[in-house]
Amino acid sequence: MNFSGIFARIVALIGAAALLWRRRQGSEPKPAWGNTPAIPAAKPQGAIPTLKMPTAQGWNTGQKPTAAPGLKVNAFATDLDHPRWINVLPNGDVLIAEATQIAGPPRSVFHYAMQATMRRAAALGISADRITLLRDRDGDGVAEARGIFMEGLSQPFGMALVGDTFYVGNTDGVVGFPYVAGADRIAAEGKKLVTFKPGGHWTRSLLPSAEGKKLYAGVGSLSNIAESGMEVEHGRAAIYELDLANGTSRIFASGLRNPVGLAWEPNTDALWTVVNERDGLGDETPPDYLTSVRDGGFYGWPYCYWGQTVDDRVPQNPAMVAKAIQPDYALGGHTASLGLCWMPSGTLPGFPDGMVIGQHGSWNRSTLSGYAVVFVPFENGRPSGPPRDILTGFLAPDEKVSYGRPVGVTLGPDRSLLVADDVGNVIWRVTGA
Repeated sequence: MNFSGIFARIVALIGAAALLWRRRQGSEPKPAWGNTPAIPAAKPQGAIPTLKMPTAQGWNTGQKPTAAPGLKVNAFATDLDHPRWINVLPNGDVLIAEATQIAGPPRSVFHYAMQATMRRAAALGISADRITLLRDRDGDGVAEARGIFMEGLSQPFGMALVGDTFYVGNTDGVVGFPYVAGADRIAAEGKKLVTFKPGGHWTRSLLPSAEGKKLYAGVGSLSNIAESGMEVEHGRAAIYELDLANGTSRIFASGLRNPVGLAWEPNTDALWTVVNERDGLGDETPPDYLTSVRDGGFYGWPYCYWGQTVDDRVPQNPAMVAKAIQPDYALGGHTASLGLCWMPSGTLPGFPDGMVIGQHGSWNRSTLSGYAVVFVPFENGRPSGPPRDILTGFLAPDEKVSYGRPVGVTLGPDRSLLVADDVGNVIWRVTGA
């Protein structure tokens, strides 16, 4: 008898019953979006939080996401292995980091059930641990050449080329490798710049400064709300600044539960990030967010959220709560906003300056959210209006299956928008219609 399967089904039934009960308590809250979001009061979900995630199905032949009016989408590359992040080199080569979360020992009954759910959603499994190179030699918007650029890595995610050094954000640290322009492959040994603790939120995004002297790296927390104590969270939930000249590193900003995408706002030269907030307090509480990042700033995790709203589940530190900075722009509860890039006005027809965000999609809410690529307009260096859809249709209308899940976003060599889809195993290319 498969006791583990029976156990997982029992936990799922309990979670479904809890979900039904919560839905009957009242209408669904409106999404918490924008500069001044309406964030519902916290409703702690207890030992068995809402657990809902669609089964990963992938795309049928000829099927693709829905592009916003005035836009069109095509598959730039298919048949990848959990593509998460994209980096475009100066010569137009497109690099794809292929990696996924690896299951560790379950820490609780809920954690066990969550892992089972994540496997069904293709969010947990065997990591390819490689970077693939794609080339569109004939300029038709489809990559007809591909090869392994690097392999044998450790859950690679962020990538950055600075001068003749190619940097990879592995889950256990940032490594620099010698790079020759136009190279099809890097096989040389790398040099580690900084070591990070693996596990938990495993992605390590990278962003170089404009002058190429610094490199910024996002490092997420181990847990949801530091339930294993703050000692194991030391050095996590932060953005690091690496000095490439002298090899030193420091925490640039902290209290960021899972800062993933990083981007520069070019008019103010400010660093921005998207952050995945904590689970277990309700469908819209607290929202994930987009925010500028101050040097030395503290953004609340784990003690509080959206400024100084205290999380009563966490042993408190009043001094840290008092210094918590309120984020700039709410992105809705549990949207899993991961990808981030700046998109100048005119890149896509009808879109002004702003940030593009890849929303991987929720699991900890009764009605699913995210599963889209959205755009936030900017004016004078700040978010200036409601979000707009770029790509939707990743989720079936009944929420039972997902065809794809968007992650990394970046501008292609032809000024298209490229989107990594780790369930569909596709890189999508968005242009004007």
